[in-house]
Amino acid sequence: MPEQSPAVPRQRILVLSFSQIRRDPRVLRQINLFSEHADVISCGYGEAPDGVVEHIQVPEKYAPWRASYKLVALMYVLRFHERLYFDSPKVRFVREQVPSGSVDIVVANDAIAAPLALALRPRKGVHVDLHEYAPRQGEDNRRWRLLVGPYMRWACRKYVIRADSVTTVAKGIAEEYARVFGMAEPAVVPNAAPYAAELAPTPVSSPMRIIHTGAAGRGRKIEVMIDAVCRANELKPGTATLDVVLVPGEQRYIDELQAKADALPDGMIRLIPPVQFEQIIPLLHDYDVGLFLCPPSTFNLRHALPNKLFEFIQARLAVVIGPSPEMEAVVRQYDVGVVAQDFDAESTAHLLVGLTPDRVAAMKQASHRAAATLGAEKLSAPWSDAISKLRLRA
Repeated sequence: MPEQSPAVPRQRILVLSFSQIRRDPRVLRQINLFSEHADVISCGYGEAPDGVVEHIQVPEKYAPWRASYKLVALMYVLRFHERLYFDSPKVRFVREQVPSGSVDIVVANDAIAAPLALALRPRKGVHVDLHEYAPRQGEDNRRWRLLVGPYMRWACRKYVIRADSVTTVAKGIAEEYARVFGMAEPAVVPNAAPYAAELAPTPVSSPMRIIHTGAAGRGRKIEVMIDAVCRANELKPGTATLDVVLVPGEQRYIDELQAKADALPDGMIRLIPPVQFEQIIPLLHDYDVGLFLCPPSTFNLRHALPNKLFEFIQARLAVVIGPSPEMEAVVRQYDVGVVAQDFDAESTAHLLVGLTPDRVAAMKQASHRAAATLGAEKLSAPWSDAISKLRLRA
């Protein structure tokens, strides 16, 4: 009887993210993808996600860099970034839980996880996935620009550039990382939704049913989208209705939006409760148009390529956006929607009035044709390629 070859142990990949992993769709996509070929260990806040062999739960009390805000501010001012980072309770906790050299690969999510990932000395290497352009994440806040911005630049300049491979979420952000830090341009993995193979476009309603989903942040200017639909109905009565699904955020802002909706004719604008992540696309599927105006008030918003765009497409909707370059490139390439001249209510209203049922139906069909190509399974290829190269290292 021939001898059987000993089973080759599966490699160990640590997916590291200082986030609530069960509520972080991008990190969950990584876990799902990498667990096909390796044993995945997750490390972050909150309970264990599905698909991992082990979860290292960072205590919530370690979320701040130090117990004393004044001490943190002083260390920011003095540029004691190394001490602030590596002496922080959360970083020390993870280093105690993950002995140096005990995993094969570390996937670090966001620039701030890169120093720790490299310090863990994985046997095969480190991949960094940058969810935004970190040095300008909070640039609309002066204190953040002065204190935290240099900290993020330190993480990028000293550690991200040492990673074996890097990905990010949009072309413009990748180009900026390459330009500022002299690194090879990161590959792009958009925040795409899984391919919804079972869905097909629904008939166009009259009035058109429009939906917006997103965070309830004042900087998102959701009131402009409400005003656009109201103005469209003024120009042409019965043009459209708008449902707004808001992820909990600034409650005062939500209350203001609710009051605005309540003051309008019944049913024209509704704020409806958010749903679980896996229910978003089924919810969207009942609508005709996905609407998102994203004023470019910061660098990251200018280069936004959000998950909602891909969710609209998977739900087989027509898409209406402002002239955001990353989103516009997708919308025009696949002919899935239209682009307003500006981010204001008036130009968007005129655009909505000009949408005939036949044109909306054609764009919904275009989303149907593009859905497989723009699904997470295909757009995640740069992650698969990067991890495969690390796994094959001697």
